[in-house]
Amino acid sequence: MANFSDIIGHEDIVKHFKSSIELGKVSHAYILNGEKGSGKKTLAGIVVKSLQCESGDPDPCGTCKSCLQAESGNQPDIIWVNHEKPNVISVDEIRSQIVNDIDLKPYSSKYKIYIIPDAQMMNPQAQNALLKTLEEPPEYVIIMLLTNNMDKFLPTILSRCIVLNFKPVQPLQMMEYLVTQLGVDQDKARFCTDFAQGNLGKAVRLAISTDYNDIREDSIRLLRRIQDMEMDEVILAVKNMGKYKLDITDYIDIMTMWFRDILMVKISNSPNKIIFKKEFSVMKKQASKASYEGLEQILEAMDKLKVRLEANVNFDIAMELTLLTIKENLK
Repeated sequence: MANFSDIIGHEDIVKHFKSSIELGKVSHAYILNGEKGSGKKTLAGIVVKSLQCESGDPDPCGTCKSCLQAESGNQPDIIWVNHEKPNVISVDEIRSQIVNDIDLKPYSSKYKIYIIPDAQMMNPQAQNALLKTLEEPPEYVIIMLLTNNMDKFLPTILSRCIVLNFKPVQPLQMMEYLVTQLGVDQDKARFCTDFAQGNLGKAVRLAISTDYNDIREDSIRLLRRIQDMEMDEVILAVKNMGKYKLDITDYIDIMTMWFRDILMVKISNSPNKIIFKKEFSVMKKQASKASYEGLEQILEAMDKLKVRLEANVNFDIAMELTLLTIKENLK
């Protein structure tokens, strides 16, 4: 069973929780804010096990009844809120799983803890329903909101929670974890670390996932020749991307890093500081054709693409527009 010593990075957040648990000064509401793969769910799982652990120590013992129940997902006083629709948490789901349940005292533990993954998906009605609970929670209640976008929360929600921001993990820590814990060779671990930009979950996915390697290779094949592709080829490339819809943010991140590398090549004319070192000759050609303004427009288009896809716009249209923006700025 994992405990706080297994967390890579995030020392300040770990210290905060361990100290709060040890002193018995735990807040009624937390927001854990960090991008996908930053470790929010893992850390929250350790925190709630520790809070309910019968040993009373800051680290969960892993052997008491509560710890064993939590590990198997059957601890009755640890409630992970779920939702049916992929992009929204409705008011009915917040009411049924939290608001209408919260007055029932814990079955066997000191606390009754509610964790809401992807809490940014709560619509305004759901947030307002939760707000009433946050204003006057029973003393045994703790609510944890896990999010990758705090801007989606109402100001009144933010004002009633302790916000803990997940910072990027240091490269040396990531390298050590990939090499010693996952058995990844040094070269691959270095690439994964450079690409992940402090996101350990992203580095791990790249290191161990066959699908992720396929995404990487497909995106590189596309980016090598995007400027020479005809419109029908662009449309075909988008259809090929469609099979990766569940992992499309990873695809976009790879494309974004490609153009950041091109920008670095344009500035330095050197492969030393780029991630895709084997593609230096291709990048040098593309850098010679693109202006600084053009590369800036491409990177802005990548950011807009993520926002559009999160808003559930038409996948094919959003991707085609982005690829056309890339083509126009590589002439």
